[in-house]
Amino acid sequence: MAKNLTTREEDYSKWYNELVVKADLAENSGVRGCMVIKPYGFAIWERIQAELDRMFKETGHQNAYFPLFIPKSYFSKEASHVDGFAKECAVVTHYRLKNAEDGSGIVVDESAKLEEELIVRPTSETIIWDTYRKWVQSYRDLPLLINQWANVVRWEMRTRLFLRTTEFLWQEGHTAHATKQEALVEAEQMMNVYSDFVENYMAVPVVRGTKTESERFAGALETYCIEALMQDGKALQAGTSHFLGQNFAKAFDVKFANKEGKQEYVWATSWGVSTRLMGALIMTHSDDNGLVLPPNLAPDQVVIVPIYRNDEQFDAVCEVSEKLMKDLRSQGVRVKFDKRDTHKPGWKFNEYELKGVPLRIGIGPKDVEKGTVELARRDTLTKEFVDAVDVVSKVKELLEEIQSNLYKKAFDYRAEHTTEVQSYEEFKDVLETKGGFISAHWDGTIETEERIKNETKATIRCIPIEGDTTPGTCIFSGKPSERRVLFAKAY
Repeated sequence: MAKNLTTREEDYSKWYNELVVKADLAENSGVRGCMVIKPYGFAIWERIQAELDRMFKETGHQNAYFPLFIPKSYFSKEASHVDGFAKECAVVTHYRLKNAEDGSGIVVDESAKLEEELIVRPTSETIIWDTYRKWVQSYRDLPLLINQWANVVRWEMRTRLFLRTTEFLWQEGHTAHATKQEALVEAEQMMNVYSDFVENYMAVPVVRGTKTESERFAGALETYCIEALMQDGKALQAGTSHFLGQNFAKAFDVKFANKEGKQEYVWATSWGVSTRLMGALIMTHSDDNGLVLPPNLAPDQVVIVPIYRNDEQFDAVCEVSEKLMKDLRSQGVRVKFDKRDTHKPGWKFNEYELKGVPLRIGIGPKDVEKGTVELARRDTLTKEFVDAVDVVSKVKELLEEIQSNLYKKAFDYRAEHTTEVQSYEEFKDVLETKGGFISAHWDGTIETEERIKNETKATIRCIPIEGDTTPGTCIFSGKPSERRVLFAKAY
């Protein structure tokens, strides 16, 4: 299998697009701005989904499902929310088609106009809070901890597979609480759940923080986020968790009787991650040979490729391979045994390198005789021969090593590309020559934030929770600054 990938150095954007398609992850569809996620790409998403779903349930959340269509009037109930999404909404105006009278094809039946237009879900706060009004009467009904796995539509003019598409898959949590403190704890807890998942399963280091007022989710009083750094020095928002205060509760009249019988509005959060995580996974670890997957998320952690020249050799190699596959599976390792006779071993080696399978095991007639197997690591592209009796323990050891190695490599890259600057000139120089995260003082005003963004295309990615809180002077305005924040160009 010839890979022929553009290198990252030649054209990072082109490399990414080619890799997504050639590694069989996704492709553009016949619908402008939408993608088809192919089986291999969806298998990775299923791994992401399964682990996150487990983590949500372990923190007390339940799954539900809400309608795809939202009445337009719901959006007008929370002003800042509708402002945030108005330009991205797809709107359903009619409910029927008919044959054109002149025989030219199918047309919209103008007599089937909806009394009220329906918005195709860009996010579900409005429909969910309208529903919660019926679910919440008493403090005994709280907290309400709901998540849904769904698709959403946000009309995008410029799209890129996984990173920004008109329709994408995600999960969205929506919770209701009796007190402000409980809601704040929930919002921060979910940021930490995302951080835990992205670091320990995706092997992607993140910075936890809060968004500035202008970068917050529409309708939120506080947005917690995790920010990751890609190999091209650009940041990617990997997950957000929002403290919504009582805005939606008041807009949709969601009240509860407290222990004293007094009516109060509930406190709300929402939080979500999407198939954008696939983009983060690809851009953090992959190389010029193709995809590189961390073992914790790889659909196949190990692939066994038989090497043979005739049926007799094939039978002998298969016997050893199938036993090894069973032994590995009994230890919880996800293994694929590729005994297709349609492709030669060399083609298969190339294919699994492109698809990022963490470990490849080659077994040929000589290996059967010697009682050895060849192990090839995807992360380092190194090979070694191992005694067959030791292979199961060696595989488990190597999978752990690959997982931690990928995290360390990404962590070291981020450390090398996080720069403290003292002046605006230094800020612009680092942005153009090095990229990455730039730690700088900011005066806290939206005006300064916007002017820096307009002049450099760099945005404040977050106010780090564990960052430098020493007061200083804003790099742009020279005014007092309470602390440093992280800037970067971003996806």
